[in-house]
Amino acid sequence: MFLEVSQLDVRYGARAQAAVQGVTIGLAAGEIGVLIGPSGCGKTTLLRAVAGLEPVAGGSIRLGSELVGAPGRSLPPEERRIGMVFQDYALFPHLSVGRNVAFGLHDLPRTEQEQRVREALALVGLEGSQGRFPHELSGGQQQRVALARALAPRPRLMLLDEPFSNLDVDLRERLAHEVRGILKAAGATALFVTHDQMEAFAIGDRIGVMEAGHLHQWDDAYALYHRPATRFVAGFIGHGVFAPAELASQGGHVVARTPLGDLTDVDGCPLPSAYVDGRCDVLLRPDDVVHDDAAPVRARVLRKSFRGAEFLYTLELAGGLTVMAHVPSHHDHAVGEWIGIRPQVDHVVTFAPA
Repeated sequence: MFLEVSQLDVRYGARAQAAVQGVTIGLAAGEIGVLIGPSGCGKTTLLRAVAGLEPVAGGSIRLGSELVGAPGRSLPPEERRIGMVFQDYALFPHLSVGRNVAFGLHDLPRTEQEQRVREALALVGLEGSQGRFPHELSGGQQQRVALARALAPRPRLMLLDEPFSNLDVDLRERLAHEVRGILKAAGATALFVTHDQMEAFAIGDRIGVMEAGHLHQWDDAYALYHRPATRFVAGFIGHGVFAPAELASQGGHVVARTPLGDLTDVDGCPLPSAYVDGRCDVLLRPDDVVHDDAAPVRARVLRKSFRGAEFLYTLELAGGLTVMAHVPSHHDHAVGEWIGIRPQVDHVVTFAPA
């Protein structure tokens, strides 16, 4: 691993509760990691500790083979060769784009500075913009300039803290895809902080879900959505509900009996003995619930959210259980209407009853 954070603790004050506690993550060279979680969960504190801006109370931080952070040892930020991009861009309004990008290159000869600036601006798609000023650029272009400035010194690690939060929603996701391409083209290893799941999915090779200073899971987006390690991750990532279920053995296989019907032929379902009396909660995502007029189970439309190609329906069964379903938008049912639904679950994710 190129970046290794091992059992990291960060505290504000000697007696304060840890803002980050026992966190372990790793990134191979060229990988992009994303930290996500609710406000105050510790993701920015973790990023600042990697940058050398917060002291390490426990554990360690390594870049390559070098120990850069541990109790009693902290390599200064300027010696870690880290590039940082912030949510407010931090561009100098009185400097041209070229001089902004060259800001961290003062130790290089002028000709090499100019070459690095050209290379960095070309990488972010702003060739020939050296003479322009930040106020002449759009928000997305300003963010690209900030990224070019961070990349110009060829850092060994890039850190990005909520870099798109000042941009509108459509631009954020598009720019996230573009920034991923830029970082991959530069061969950069990067750690990114966001509160936006779509940004995280668009940019990250690995995503860490944090809560109250703890890391719940460090995995790819598919695993976080389909194989959440904890109930918190299951509830935080995407949409979904927890349906009561009973696990039973039937014909040499495990069956999960739910209000929507039996879930059979599923991979990775735990044995009934994993829970008291086999009772548990099953995670049901909207793509696990299929609209089927011929299905025996009926549900009433409580809410509907138009998503273009599909609706996201919130549905209530006769017994009171609420589920969600993605339904093609040509099935335009009215709120209050009863429709048929059935489960279509490829793998069962279970948790102890709440």
